[in-house]
Amino acid sequence: MARIYSARSRAIEPFHVMALLARANQLQAAGHDVIHLEIGEPDFSTAEPIVRAGQAALAAGHTRYTAARGLPALREAIAGFYAQRYGVSVDAERILITPGGSGALLLAAALLVDPGKHWLLADPGYPCNRHFLRLVEASAQLVPVGPQQRYQLDAGSVAQYWNADSVGALVASPANPTGTLLQANELAALSGALKARGGHLVVDEIYHGLTYGCTADTVLQVDDQAFVLNSFSKYFGMTGWRLGWLVAPDDALGELEKLAQNLYISAPSIAQYAALACFSDESQAIFEQRRQAFAERRDYLLPALRELGFAIAVEPQGAFYLYADVSAFTDDAFAFCRYFLEEQHVAFTPGLDFGQHLASRHVRFAYTQSLPRLEQAVERIARGLRQWSGHAL
Repeated sequence: MARIYSARSRAIEPFHVMALLARANQLQAAGHDVIHLEIGEPDFSTAEPIVRAGQAALAAGHTRYTAARGLPALREAIAGFYAQRYGVSVDAERILITPGGSGALLLAAALLVDPGKHWLLADPGYPCNRHFLRLVEASAQLVPVGPQQRYQLDAGSVAQYWNADSVGALVASPANPTGTLLQANELAALSGALKARGGHLVVDEIYHGLTYGCTADTVLQVDDQAFVLNSFSKYFGMTGWRLGWLVAPDDALGELEKLAQNLYISAPSIAQYAALACFSDESQAIFEQRRQAFAERRDYLLPALRELGFAIAVEPQGAFYLYADVSAFTDDAFAFCRYFLEEQHVAFTPGLDFGQHLASRHVRFAYTQSLPRLEQAVERIARGLRQWSGHAL
């Protein structure tokens, strides 16, 4: 007899790109050279000072649970980082260390959204955001956004889409998949629109540090009561260590600590000790070199794709993604991605993974490969486009 699983589980969609990734891995196993531009993971290994700190933590026996809120020294280090980078005073008591940015999102969703209620989310946007809401029996009110808004929610979005079931909004700056930012005045306007309606503002700042030609403003510069999600995965390059943090208002801390105790007890202890090294001058110099490498990659790939006919209406200011309109070539972005994987061995992500709004005419490129590999990818894409017209799939 077939098992019957929860409606909650059935309602959460898989990453469509994972089917492409599985096929890419099959092609690699068969001896093909696949260029991976589909996964949002930096190609750089964890910086050596962090690795040494993790090894030292193991040797010292730091393998037991920490407090649910996280290692006090790490929370103090993050507070110092806010003061140094943004000129913002954040009490370390307001910082909770979580298992990745996903852990921070789970805490915020569980705390702020009752069953049947929703947050406003930009469409396109990171898919796990709406899936986490479904997990807590809530939902996402997807707001279609385009290049006119730089793919971001604004105060007008709140005014237009807010209803009786709305309890807040989640925005990302820099955003996945578009790489666009919200400046301090835009964050302030969003905050004001939400507060006027009794709503919460949650800001994903996971790609902070990875900006090009500008700096990212933290929402804490304009709204001390906002909830901030962040991670050691992207700028700090600790993807597999599974470590993030949440900054929350004082009156939420007791409830969040209770949730953390029940959901995961504590974030990985060794990762927390290792992350202390992220704030050293040696590590910061490495991160800056890597940021410059990402900037060079963006500055190559953006014009190269535009020259091939991909429409990229808004220049990304951060993260490591290009969100491209492929309607000049197709109205089926998933088939387009599958074709380039099978025929040219270049993998990139269909817009279907990021929402519903014009998804079938968009794809995302992650410039998480070296410049020579990006040059190879562009050569293959150019060749593939010459063969694409009239291609039978």
